[in-house]
Amino acid sequence: MIPRYVGNAKREWRVGETTDDTERTVAVARAILKHGTVEHTAVGRELLECVKCIHPGLRSLWEFHQAGDPARVTDRHDGCGAAIRMAPVGILYRSDRLNDIVAGAREASISTHGGPLALGGAAAVAAAISAAIDERSPSEIVAIAEHAAAQAEHERSGTRKLADALGAVHADLARSTDLGPDDLAAHHFPADPLTIVPLAIALGTVCHSADAAILLAANIGGDSDSVASIAGAILGARHPQTVNDEWYAIVEKINAHNLAQFALDLSQLR
Repeated sequence: MIPRYVGNAKREWRVGETTDDTERTVAVARAILKHGTVEHTAVGRELLECVKCIHPGLRSLWEFHQAGDPARVTDRHDGCGAAIRMAPVGILYRSDRLNDIVAGAREASISTHGGPLALGGAAAVAAAISAAIDERSPSEIVAIAEHAAAQAEHERSGTRKLADALGAVHADLARSTDLGPDDLAAHHFPADPLTIVPLAIALGTVCHSADAAILLAANIGGDSDSVASIAGAILGARHPQTVNDEWYAIVEKINAHNLAQFALDLSQLR
């Protein structure tokens, strides 16, 4: 057990154990592999099988599991919990299929997250991962993510706050000559959707190593695991040789997810 979680009433987390973010990413992957597309009821059915982090303090998941309805759709909750699980959507659709990416991100989100920032963030992450797989340049990845965010957010609220934040944060980080956790925490502390997703996508495009970006993000503070997850996913697609094999081996040993097989199966549908 991780020492600080020994005796924790909610969960005693193990060293190397993945959280609800990975559990629900796998759920989205299972739904896509079973149906060949992204459909919210199929995703909802798989999400209901997830067991981690279901408590009243995490309202988006709590309300969904309390309802117990795989077809449930919410227009509430603007957190980044949906954005975290978008890698399977990004693998499924090529980056030139922007409408499919935005629609797929929405279908994979609305069981638990339906706010405009949540949908914009989910679409942006799926698009960024897809563009990275297609070997687009960093500037193209950001532009495609911006377009996806703007489309998703506009469809929901008529605004584009998240899309604008994506461009601004990326431009700021691209100008920096020394990206350190203290400086990033001072200027782009990841505390809400307008900072978490833009910072993650910016790191995923200005950095050159998944390993280094994950360590950097994890030491910023705030919602650092979300930033590390998204940045690591983008860089894992851009520079797969920089994924830390030792970390992955430990995660597989503890959790037995077989994530590599999920990725291979999804890529065959791309």
